[in-house]
Amino acid sequence: MDKKTIQSLQDKDNVDQLFLVKEKTVAVGKNGRPFMGLQLGDATGTIDARLWDRVDELSREFENGDILKVKGLVQLFQNRKQLIVHKLERIDSSTVNFEDFIPQASRSAEDMMAELLHLVRSMKNDQIRQLVLDTLEDPEIRPKVLRAPAAKSIHHAWIGGLLEHILSICKIMDFMGTHYPFLNRDLLLFGAIYHDIGKITELSYDNGISYTDRGRLIGHMQIACEMIDKKASRILGFDDELRDILKHIILSHHGKMEYGSPKRPKFLEAMVVAMIDDFDSKVATVKTIVDNEKGSGEKWSRYNELFDRYFLLDDLNEKY
Repeated sequence: MDKKTIQSLQDKDNVDQLFLVKEKTVAVGKNGRPFMGLQLGDATGTIDARLWDRVDELSREFENGDILKVKGLVQLFQNRKQLIVHKLERIDSSTVNFEDFIPQASRSAEDMMAELLHLVRSMKNDQIRQLVLDTLEDPEIRPKVLRAPAAKSIHHAWIGGLLEHILSICKIMDFMGTHYPFLNRDLLLFGAIYHDIGKITELSYDNGISYTDRGRLIGHMQIACEMIDKKASRILGFDDELRDILKHIILSHHGKMEYGSPKRPKFLEAMVVAMIDDFDSKVATVKTIVDNEKGSGEKWSRYNELFDRYFLLDDLNEKY
């Protein structure tokens, strides 16, 4: 049987191929029967799947992040594709290339890095510029920045997603520094680059996307602050107050304590970094939601719990 991508699957297609397990839940249907709900993925997207037989037994045989060989049939449920699983088998992860199952950034990582470094070299403050260059050009850090996702599932959750997110925010910050000349452009660019850089260690992306032990115990903000200390200690005469200013941007970039920031932004540049990070991540998230649902033929998306609303699926840029 020819392998089809998730994006190309159609109603009544028979499936016999490999998928990455992104989510797994066991629940009870309206008929009182247990069923397993799955979200399966490949490099082109995700598909909801349902298994109705041997649920308890099979649910113990694999976890999120595993690769499954799945046999089943695509059906339409509420006008959306759903894979009814007839048979599944966990595959030894050492025999597959996980990058075949994870989406990739739309641009070359090397091209994005070159554009990012061009912006960094335009910084006026020698110490900030040197710290950021020493970070991005570090032979251990650079390869990770080129490949890392920005999140496990919410936004920019693909290979190269972190760099795409960083560059997107940097371009906005470049404009903000011109539009609001009273803002410190170097601090804005620093915040764009460093706010999530700890995710190169917080997340593992060799076998799917998951959290590392260090990521769960320490988190990307603390990891980034440690990187600042390490790099700044090698720059002669690095200003101690500036180091605290840079750390504050990182520690406050989620905006509110209830969103995971140990500190709230206490100067304007830190506030702007938090707001633009939130803005860019939400734009990317909604675009992914809409792109994944456009093939349904529906005018509106399914209800989205994260945003507490439905989304119009029309391409307004094309329509008007």
